[in-house]
Amino acid sequence: MIPPPPTPVPIPEPARDVAAAFAALPGVTAVVMAGSRVTGRADADSDIDLYVYADGEVPLAAREALAAGTVSPEIDQSPWEPGDSWLDPGSGRTIDVMYRTPRWIEEALDRVLLRHEASVGYSTCFWQNVLVSVPIYDRDGWFRRLQGVARQPYPEPLRQAVIDKNYPVLRESRSSFLHQVEAAMAHGDVVAVQHRIAALLASFFDVLFALNRLPHPGEKRLAATATALPLAPAELAAQIDALMHRTAPPWSDGGPVPVAGAMIDGLNRLLIAERSAMGSATGPDAAPAAFGQPGGLAPSGEEAETAATMEAAGAADQPASHARRRGRRSEPQRTRQRKDTPR
Repeated sequence: MIPPPPTPVPIPEPARDVAAAFAALPGVTAVVMAGSRVTGRADADSDIDLYVYADGEVPLAAREALAAGTVSPEIDQSPWEPGDSWLDPGSGRTIDVMYRTPRWIEEALDRVLLRHEASVGYSTCFWQNVLVSVPIYDRDGWFRRLQGVARQPYPEPLRQAVIDKNYPVLRESRSSFLHQVEAAMAHGDVVAVQHRIAALLASFFDVLFALNRLPHPGEKRLAATATALPLAPAELAAQIDALMHRTAPPWSDGGPVPVAGAMIDGLNRLLIAERSAMGSATGPDAAPAAFGQPGGLAPSGEEAETAATMEAAGAADQPASHARRRGRRSEPQRTRQRKDTPR
């Protein structure tokens, strides 16, 4: 399935004003809006998220001048991507501006769409970010061309790579996230339990969106998005709720482990069913060979153990480049670490 073009959305006046100011600066190629305001999930408190694509660093003096007259400007402050933030005095909305180079985002797309490289969690978020962004200023049509390249079916090698990288770390190996949760609970390490549950969820959702052949939408409102997927465990919504409630101590009856195990069991069943369907549709030799590593998708003995544990805990009844090639090499990663889940 080819992702559809972005749905036309109204551009707030503050966003138009900011885009026009950046468009007047040399080197700025495009200004686009993303986030909840383009996905239809904005509310009265939602920020305006803008991405400025420029060939080099946008001068700090120009950024400070642009934010002059706004409320509480924070310039060059983002720990995730180079960015600025301020309150628009007219609307009272927060405006977040992130800065990228065209070559950086081209390389991010190449990584998944050409080289089919997966990450541990959030593998395809930048792809999704490009797909849903709405251009406000696009100097020579570069961003529209980039979106044209991004608008392609989910590559099957990427899908398998995401599953192969993220499924085993859920529970299969000794160093898996679930086993790390168990070890942290044994040591009474509350912070480590929370941290490893978050990592487990990141890989769980990465597999689930890959299974559905959809790029990962990022962490915001993720539970609602995931539970509405065509392929999703039937009791996922209730299981996520139970997992959040059981992650904090006291960890009676196994704490979050039985619920997380049940979630992985549900994902395991979906993967087995998908492999079976692909094999019956195109012949057994065409079925993916490495869904979850060799043997990783066989019905696990942990499934029965998980069900028994949940029942004992009284939880069994809870729904337990591409668009622009200029003969230049790809730009190296900036010194700052970029956020895996773009807004």
